Amino acid sequence: MFEDLSSKLDRAVQSLKGEAKIRDVNIAETVREIRRALLDADVNFEVAKKFTADVKDRAMGEGVLTAVNPGEQFTKIVHDELVEVFGQERVDIAVAQTPPTVILIAGLQGSGKTTFTAKLARYLKEENNRNPILAAADVYRPAAINQLKTLADQIGVPVYSIGQQDAVRAAKEAVSMAKSLALDTVIVDTAGRMHIDQEMMNEVAEIKEAVQPDETLFIVDAMTGQDAVNTAKEFNERINYDGVVMTKLDGDTRGGAALSIKTVVEKPIKFIGTGEKLDALAPFYPDRMANRILGMGDVVSLVEKAQKQYDAEKAQKLQKKIKSDSFDLEDFRQQLQKVKNMGDLSDIVGMIPGAGQALEDKEIDEDSFKPIEAIIDSMTPEERHNPEILNGTRRRRIAKGSGTTVREINDLMKQFKQMKKMMKSFSGMGKMGQLMQGMKGMKNMKNLPFN
Repeated sequence: MFEDLSSKLDRAVQSLKGEAKIRDVNIAETVREIRRALLDADVNFEVAKKFTADVKDRAMGEGVLTAVNPGEQFTKIVHDELVEVFGQERVDIAVAQTPPTVILIAGLQGSGKTTFTAKLARYLKEENNRNPILAAADVYRPAAINQLKTLADQIGVPVYSIGQQDAVRAAKEAVSMAKSLALDTVIVDTAGRMHIDQEMMNEVAEIKEAVQPDETLFIVDAMTGQDAVNTAKEFNERINYDGVVMTKLDGDTRGGAALSIKTVVEKPIKFIGTGEKLDALAPFYPDRMANRILGMGDVVSLVEKAQKQYDAEKAQKLQKKIKSDSFDLEDFRQQLQKVKNMGDLSDIVGMIPGAGQALEDKEIDEDSFKPIEAIIDSMTPEERHNPEILNGTRRRRIAKGSGTTVREINDLMKQFKQMKKMMKSFSGMGKMGQLMQGMKGMKNMKNLPFN
């Protein structure tokens, strides 16, 4: 996420690292590099121009000119301006005073509306204890209704649909159904087109008028760059929605749309999609995103994800095993599973400060741990609990059973020992410290097949 922009901004600030203080000359040069980085990232020209002008104005201040550490000081200035561009504060979706809360989803065809509708339902159900129903108001494409039902089945959420091409009726009846079933949230999935046209606008406007939604969200594909921004602007001028959702942000190495849209549209980004799975949805926090762009990680989000996988009692037992040096390969496999359950692996690693830059150009995906799991699965319970008994004969048998090589098993065992030692030294940090250090240990397995 934002990999290209992050590396270019880092290089822009690097020129200040060796300076004793920030001067007019190096401010001008650094600002030029930042502007170039933003424009290369497909950031709107006016947004980039204002951003760099604001950074320059702040950097010219007397407090910065006498700063002891100009590199860090300048990074802080850029960070604060990024937060400003993103909207400063997290803006949540509205909640009706009298249920049900009605949320209208709109966007172009292919932007990810239907998948987001299911993701939002899962998020509200799992994170906010809400009871949603989905309204299939994309009545022209049977495939859209079937997709919505398939996704809804995975999360145990009902879908209301009708056998007629009447989107307004489908939405209105879904709201009535929610009231009769005492469901507190209705999420309406609407039809999209390949581009904004009058027919689509009229239909969305009619649905909005009919159900009076508490929240209208416009879905944009982050990968389309400035096209997404222009579309969002035009749609907002005609529909006046409440917030933006950026899908496919996990594949957006540039970040131009995300950096431009709040300023151009004057509506907050409320959620971001970070993967294909239904749990790959995150509330948008301007300060956390600014941290990630500048390589500072996002420890707060990482902690929040980890807390959902670790309870206090199990964490305490794990800590005791680490301290007593009895942490074995069975424990290791369980920890890998917990990390995988936290979400997209690339997204998780990007939350660790410095890890994104350390792993630049390396592929990390959900299959990354498969060779390791295959090796451990091919071991006997005794071998998992006592790895020291793994002699040559056993390793050859495990390699054959796991589809790997003896060398890969040797590399894994070497790195496992190093990780155990590292985790023990950090055991006083608590469960999050262990998790983060363990993940950093995993990224050092240079000879394993997923690197």
